[in-house]
Amino acid sequence: MHGSGNPALRSAHLCLCLALGLAAQAPPPPNPAEMATREEPVTFKARVNLVLVPVVVRDRQGRALGNLKQEDFQLFDKGKPQVITKFSIEKSGGQAAEPAQTSEATAAGQSQEPAAPAGMPERFVAYLFDDVHLVFGDLARVRDAAGRHMSSSLQPTDRAAVYSTSGQTMLEFTDDRDKLRETLARLQPRPIARPMMMECPDVSYYLADMIQNKSDPMALQAATMETMACMNLAPSERAVAEQTARTAAQRALVSGDQETRVALSVLMDVVRRMSAMPGQRTIILASPGFLTPELQQEKTDVLDRAIHSNVIINSLDARGLYADSTSDASRQTLSVGASRIKDQYQRDSDRAQSDVLAELASGTGGAFFQNNNDLDEGFRRLAVAPECFYVLGFSPQNLKLDGSFHALKVALKPPGDLSLSARRGYYAPKHLSDAVETAKREIEEALFSREEMRDIPVELHTQFFKSTGQDARISLLVRLDVRHLRFRKEDGRNRDKSYGGLRPVRPQWELRGWKSKTD
Repeated sequence: MHGSGNPALRSAHLCLCLALGLAAQAPPPPNPAEMATREEPVTFKARVNLVLVPVVVRDRQGRALGNLKQEDFQLFDKGKPQVITKFSIEKSGGQAAEPAQTSEATAAGQSQEPAAPAGMPERFVAYLFDDVHLVFGDLARVRDAAGRHMSSSLQPTDRAAVYSTSGQTMLEFTDDRDKLRETLARLQPRPIARPMMMECPDVSYYLADMIQNKSDPMALQAATMETMACMNLAPSERAVAEQTARTAAQRALVSGDQETRVALSVLMDVVRRMSAMPGQRTIILASPGFLTPELQQEKTDVLDRAIHSNVIINSLDARGLYADSTSDASRQTLSVGASRIKDQYQRDSDRAQSDVLAELASGTGGAFFQNNNDLDEGFRRLAVAPECFYVLGFSPQNLKLDGSFHALKVALKPPGDLSLSARRGYYAPKHLSDAVETAKREIEEALFSREEMRDIPVELHTQFFKSTGQDARISLLVRLDVRHLRFRKEDGRNRDKSYGGLRPVRPQWELRGWKSKTD
């Protein structure tokens, strides 16, 4: 069910028609010269709402383990234990593996993937540079390290692409090393909405969020004090300074939201591009981190799409070895009192930016490289996906469509001497009043979803009739084995109303006469 041309998707419409009790129609007289018949087994699938949680389990040596079972895991949503209704082991190449086979492969240190023909791409690595948020010095270092990694580590069967969050530097997947180097050389900082000069007052995105969205009095006080200092206002003009600070915070919030929205949009586009690639699919996001105070749902959408598409996001903190950004000698101090308050907010902002990178990595089964100046080692680690990881799924009960954050926790029982990396949480969807937008989201979820829980075996037989140069007719015969339908027990009887009124009293149904136009 992953495309409008898929027989299973068309069969879903047939199932609905059958439930409504459509009467059979007789086909037109067949034209032997223009008739084609196709028979194939089809599976109808019923989808339920799932939250998918990728989990990577490593031993002391850092090797990913693939021999655990569903009963070895515990999953908590907001501290409440959940029933794991979906469990699978995924190989780095994107295919599900049986636990026993995965265990043997891990023990032997070998992949169970079939050998690909010579020259066939086996691994796709997208290098995504956050040129919207990176400063020139950090971008130059991470760009050079990426170039060295591409030259020395990419194999003949690897394909690499270069993207930037501004969208102004891009190279699609290729094995041409010269083109990759040329594209890297064009990378430069490209802020979208931030001012290049220091403003009065100087309000950061984080500080603006604290003032506008969190109503933090200390944040407003710091911005007001700085405004009074840089505008040379008297104490009696504090009200003017406060209003100026609020206006500056509003501007900073709008520009910060725009830059984050662009970065997440490009990341989503890269995930979409990679979802159609075969083999191992990895994104290396090189960024100083960014904030998502008002764009939590957009971030969750990126995580969900990456999980459904089996795309791993690895994050590299391009700032390198952590240094307190408040010690930057180039920063201008307009007010000593304001600077002391702002320094603490800046530290909180630095941590929040790193948290977003860590969340994107852990939420997709990836790794996060931070607080280290050895960027060559960072690219070496992040270019390789874990040999295998687990995907746990559960159905939230009584989920409120309020956009609230649900913290997730995954634990092993018993915990043992293993390390575990898993998705940290998810945001509940918000109720959409726009029916068109709601339908659009449901279609996207159906196309890219792995949320398939119950299978109903159906035999589908199709016949294609082309009566004229413009008209064509498709005849379909659907056979549903009612012996596999389950019914709800009530008062000692089997109730047959659990399937939308479909009464299993006949061994098969027929639907004929699907007419269409041909180009």
